Amino acid sequence: MVMPTMDSEVTTVEELLALPEDGMRHELLAGQHVVTPSPVVVHQWILGELLNSLGPFLAGSSSLRLMTSPADIRLGPDTLVQPDLFVFRISGARPPEDWSAVGIPLLAIEILSPDTASRDRGEKRELYQRAGVSEYWIVDPDARLIERWRPEDERPEVLREELVWEPESKSLRILVAAIFPGE
Repeated sequence: MVMPTMDSEVTTVEELLALPEDGMRHELLAGQHVVTPSPVVVHQWILGELLNSLGPFLAGSSSLRLMTSPADIRLGPDTLVQPDLFVFRISGARPPEDWSAVGIPLLAIEILSPDTASRDRGEKRELYQRAGVSEYWIVDPDARLIERWRPEDERPEVLREELVWEPESKSLRILVAAIFPGE
């Protein structure tokens, strides 16, 4: 269940980062503080399947890294998101010193739940598009599909069978049905 915080004073990334750790997922969406509890089992199942597809594909890359949240990804001075999965560019072999050095993700992935669907499809999608995230995937466990958004899109590309991602000079093919638990 998504619960907005009672602390209406949190409107900047700095204020959000100063909050004490409480085990919840905190995001700042264009100045609005949002708190989300732990995800359900199906969400984590899908997350694992996506990790199993993306991880080996990116393992040989010297410039791309895959991570999961919790993470503090800044899209602007009043926007901090925690995508379920994301890919970002790096330079060199060392990881960034802190989250602010990660920059804008190349790919952001959100797995829908009943409590997050409208926000993930609406406000967060618009924030990712405005920030210039190259691809934003919305994974819908109920409809068993992936919506792919790019910055210039007015409508998503709806993928029910296969997703092809080409971040560099090679292609990753994901069978969409394979990421969802069996029926």
